Amino acid sequence: MRITIIAVVTVLVLAVGGVAWAYPSVAATACPGCYGLSSAGDDVYVEEGVPAAPVLATVAAARRLVGDFYGGRVSTPRILVCGTAPCYTGIGGGKEKGVAVLNRAVMLSPGGLDPVIASHEMAHVELHARLSGEVPQWFDEGLAVVVSGDPRYLGPTGDRCLVEPSGALPVTLEAWLRAASADRQTYAKAACQVSRWLLAHDGRDGVLRLIGRLNAGEPFTTAAR
Repeated sequence: MRITIIAVVTVLVLAVGGVAWAYPSVAATACPGCYGLSSAGDDVYVEEGVPAAPVLATVAAARRLVGDFYGGRVSTPRILVCGTAPCYTGIGGGKEKGVAVLNRAVMLSPGGLDPVIASHEMAHVELHARLSGEVPQWFDEGLAVVVSGDPRYLGPTGDRCLVEPSGALPVTLEAWLRAASADRQTYAKAACQVSRWLLAHDGRDGVLRLIGRLNAGEPFTTAAR
């Protein structure tokens, strides 16, 4: 029995260690302190030396943007904030300014402590917290740009398009990553298409109807008409 217990414990330790090595973002989400991040309150964790007050203000502003768009939030992602590049790399970050992790957390890089960046990633989490169906990646990304009001990819009012879509936009995450890496204006094209869809479908009400139809099993191609 003792040998069996030791064997089970050993397997569990190796499994946890394997996850931490292969998926540090998942491990950091589960145990921020294991990666040198300390609680700043309100499920926000920061690297040592990063002042808590501006981080909490940024997160609060980002949460308001998401809540204002949806009329409230159903998601409560854990927020991990790094003030240095080694910290962000250590928790599994890459060259991006921020990223959503398994729809449970948002990681922000040293350049991502901004309400626009933070709300963009929170918007992904919020959509997927409400959604049991699927949307094309271009819609997911374009909607996150609209929710965050990112001025890099949207105009201020009316027809907010800065870059007209040319051809079909990426449907899968893999295709999106390839396209966005090759052409940063892929975000602007997706935002243009989504913003025009919102104008034609009653904005937030249209999104909520779309989510309901998708959750009922209707495919996106018909639900989004």
